[in-house]
Amino acid sequence: MVKIISLFNNKGGVSKTTTTFHLGWMLAEKGQRVLMIDADSQCNLTGVCLNLAGIEDIESFYEGSENNNIKSVLEPVFEGLPKELEAANCFEIPGRDNLFLLPGHIAFSEYDVPIGISQELTGSLKLTQNIPGALHGMILLTAEKYNIDIVLIDMSPSVTATNANILMQSDYFMVPCSPDYFCNMAINSLIRVLPEWDNIYSRIKRETIFKNAYYKLPNSKPRFIGTILQRYRPKNGIPSKSFQTWIDRINNNVEANLIPTLKDRNMIVEEYKFEEIQENILNPDRFNLVYISDFNSLIAQSQKYNVPVFSLTKDQLEQFGKVLSTHEKNRDVFKSVFSDLADKILHITR
Repeated sequence: MVKIISLFNNKGGVSKTTTTFHLGWMLAEKGQRVLMIDADSQCNLTGVCLNLAGIEDIESFYEGSENNNIKSVLEPVFEGLPKELEAANCFEIPGRDNLFLLPGHIAFSEYDVPIGISQELTGSLKLTQNIPGALHGMILLTAEKYNIDIVLIDMSPSVTATNANILMQSDYFMVPCSPDYFCNMAINSLIRVLPEWDNIYSRIKRETIFKNAYYKLPNSKPRFIGTILQRYRPKNGIPSKSFQTWIDRINNNVEANLIPTLKDRNMIVEEYKFEEIQENILNPDRFNLVYISDFNSLIAQSQKYNVPVFSLTKDQLEQFGKVLSTHEKNRDVFKSVFSDLADKILHITR
């Protein structure tokens, strides 16, 4: 069965899109058939993938075929059209077999209003009965069409009805983090928001009108599989002191406050799975999957050649001598880190 994994943090600037792209590529490299969904109306993931294919005329791309973005494929339900949902026409990522993208659309954010209405009315208006389960239904149709193993959803950094709908219909979710004060505040926000979302969708699932909807909500809850702490500057191979301070605070906050909240809601995978993938289960960072330092100058080359940092060739690094050796070493470290992340995700969702 396909696994739907959302990446969410209501704080922006945590490299969520970059992580989705690199993780999707690595999972595909390991033989998984991966669909990345750009559910952020900023469409950064879409831009990265279309640049990879050398597509410069974005307008012609969107007009080129039906159902080729997240908004158009959901129109039958959200616009009240007399037709059923169909599988999306996904974009195949060049240079990486098994990797697909469902592009985003800036107007996808317009669907937040009908989603919010359907959540609040909780079954009093039959016209809204198919809205809550539409996204999940579309994903299942598309996953079947492309024989997908894993779906990665790049969510927007906001607390909206749309994000509640996306996350509560996922099988699993991760929280990318940056080591700073505002990200720690975002963890505190999740502690309050996630139970509210769980209450909303638990109530919706009890409503007869939604039970009888054509596009039904999944019976299960999304389960937390870990944080990803990244975007720190290393010193001698480890985070510098100022970054380590916030890394420790976030890890402690997750352990002491977020995890108990998720356990109370049955929104976390079995704890032994975290123990199986960590070397030291006594550390408070056992719920963090990996640490990913700042890409620094490698990200510029990655964007220039439209490939993951860990796939940059010697020529694409465009350096010589000692600098080249340093860049090659850093590139290989990132490859090891993302390979480790992919393996952990495959294990913990097994």
